[in-house]
Amino acid sequence: MAVEDAMNQDPQVPPAQDEPARKHRLLPRLTLPGCWGALLLACLSFTPSLLPRGGVLQGLICGISAAIGYGLGVVAAYVWRAFADREARSPARRSWLVLIVGAVVLFGVAFGLGQYWQHQIRLLMGVTDYNVLFTVACPFVAVLVFLLLLLAGRGLRALYHRAADLLGRWIGRRAARVVGWILVAGLAWAAFSGLLLNGFVNASNEAFSLRDTETPEGVHQPTSALRSGGPGSLVPWDSLGREGRAFADGGPSAQEIGAFTHRTAQEPIRAYAGLETSDDTETRAARAVADLERAGGFTRENLLVMTTTGSGWVDPAAVDSFEYLGNGDAATVAIQYSYLPSWMSYLVDQSKARAAGRDLFDAVYDKWSKLPQDRRPRLFVAGESLGSFGGETAFSGEADLRNRTAGTVFAGPPNFNTLFREFSDHRDAGSHEIEPVYREGRTVRFTDDPATGTPPADRPWDGPRVLYLMHPSDPIVWWSPNLALTEPDWIGERPGSDVLEAMVWIPFVTFWQVTADLPFSTGVPDGHGHTYKAAYVDAWKDIMRPEGFTAQDLNELKGIVSPQH
Repeated sequence: MAVEDAMNQDPQVPPAQDEPARKHRLLPRLTLPGCWGALLLACLSFTPSLLPRGGVLQGLICGISAAIGYGLGVVAAYVWRAFADREARSPARRSWLVLIVGAVVLFGVAFGLGQYWQHQIRLLMGVTDYNVLFTVACPFVAVLVFLLLLLAGRGLRALYHRAADLLGRWIGRRAARVVGWILVAGLAWAAFSGLLLNGFVNASNEAFSLRDTETPEGVHQPTSALRSGGPGSLVPWDSLGREGRAFADGGPSAQEIGAFTHRTAQEPIRAYAGLETSDDTETRAARAVADLERAGGFTRENLLVMTTTGSGWVDPAAVDSFEYLGNGDAATVAIQYSYLPSWMSYLVDQSKARAAGRDLFDAVYDKWSKLPQDRRPRLFVAGESLGSFGGETAFSGEADLRNRTAGTVFAGPPNFNTLFREFSDHRDAGSHEIEPVYREGRTVRFTDDPATGTPPADRPWDGPRVLYLMHPSDPIVWWSPNLALTEPDWIGERPGSDVLEAMVWIPFVTFWQVTADLPFSTGVPDGHGHTYKAAYVDAWKDIMRPEGFTAQDLNELKGIVSPQH
């Protein structure tokens, strides 16, 4: 977009020869090659992605794609003219007429196919929501987004010309152009990252920090000494944060567990420390572990170190399943590291998650390793989304996970997870990225549904087990900046069970499609996208290997931890 005038003359419309033309120039002037590029990428933006999209979201993706296509069209025309060694020529009216007719036909076909593909995705996932008004609004949103981005590009171009003119008073013309582009690009990046992005993050942090002072409806301060914030706790109730209070007061009671297992059950222990507990992550972890020890967590048979996601949230299904299958003889410890919701933390709080996962496990392991071997609980680790990223950072690889834990469950791992990428990138020959096999599955395994098995089924899975849960339709797992220019294996290979075969990789377009999926990754039914609930039952059954539970028992438990399952 901003490139077009910097590349001298591109054919523009309308011509500036008469009074009507001068009136039309109040609107953005467009080039024919740019318009064809915009039309092509706008149509391709309707191809399916991982999750169902509403009309407004589709309009946003379409507008962004069109703006990228416009810029690519301008650049392609400039390069072609350079090789042809000719000047730009004004296009004939017939050329614009062909564009208009082509736009109506191609965009209409793409829009119709897009609706069909979205219907197919909704059927795959059991999504029933559909808003006709938002669908109709799609083209209008796309045009608005395209124009805003075009105007932003034109603004940068004008700033470049102004900077080049000023610099040209002191240095040569060519040098002024180069330095001008560098200055404008640097200023734009500084404004985006320093003012817009950081300002947005800081404002969001302030807003969600206020929300963190609230207590969810129905949550009350525990009356049990086995919970943080309860009687005798070393962590004050008010310091736990919104999600910490929900975690401390939540979960099944001994009676509820006993009713399921038909045995005498214990009351589970839950320890937690919120951001207000301490400003330092290491100290916060130490406080949580001290409260865990006070409550008797190190005397239980099963001990779970849980790295939270985003604002300190712990998926109830993950811990509830652990406690039910452990017959209540279980303790869980977690800490908060951010005020932001999960999808925002995923983008900006990676370092905080890393510190939280490492410091919490190290603090637990320091106490645990000093206990007599015959009196140590079985030590498990778990994390979902950014929590899996934080949980991984405490370990150097497969052997470390095997040697220092009794088992691990990581759900929906982000694509940038260090160990996840190591295991996936070095998978055994013949296995696919959506369900890789690492070293014949001797320790680490992957599945989208543990109820159907964890391949390779014909290989032994002895000793401590590490299990990754990842849905083929989970954008958290598959999003990467590399999507813009590189086709990943998971798209080129056989698609997953809840991904359409019609999904293909398109430069730039696929990146924005999957990026737009991120905020809505949990807005789909359980078993799809970034929603892992019922899967935890079979996952913990595989990792903990409890005795006495039938397939019927596990199905009953799935109905308890995921009522809509």
